[in-house]
Amino acid sequence: MIAAYDRFHACITRLHAPHVVELSLTLAQLKALYLVASSGPMRMSEVAERLGTAASTTSGVVDGLVQLELLERVEDPADRRQVLVRPTAAAAERLEDFSELGHRRIRELLEQIRLPDDLVTIERAIDLLADAAGSAERDPS
Repeated sequence: MIAAYDRFHACITRLHAPHVVELSLTLAQLKALYLVASSGPMRMSEVAERLGTAASTTSGVVDGLVQLELLERVEDPADRRQVLVRPTAAAAERLEDFSELGHRRIRELLEQIRLPDDLVTIERAIDLLADAAGSAERDPS
């Protein structure tokens, strides 16, 4: 099962690689952008902690994303001494474009599968994986 997933993941990665390069972001920037976009506004210390990087390293990564107008720093309404980092509209648009690319690729792959029963099996497997991921999210132990 893991070998089949690894083979699928490798194929999808090769299909996406040219588009990831077009984003012109470092891997660290991409990770930070996805983290903030998926989690909502965060303090820099939390970004650093969740990425497992030093505050100074994280600050440099965020600075680059701010210069690219993908993240912005805003005052924390709960504590004016703190700064939050949040995605910009441009970031949301860029991530949506990338997500749509993934959807388009999956649709193209599914169109190559001719047997309706196979499509039902794939849908069921994805539902089971989504349920398991949801459970892991609720109970991260």
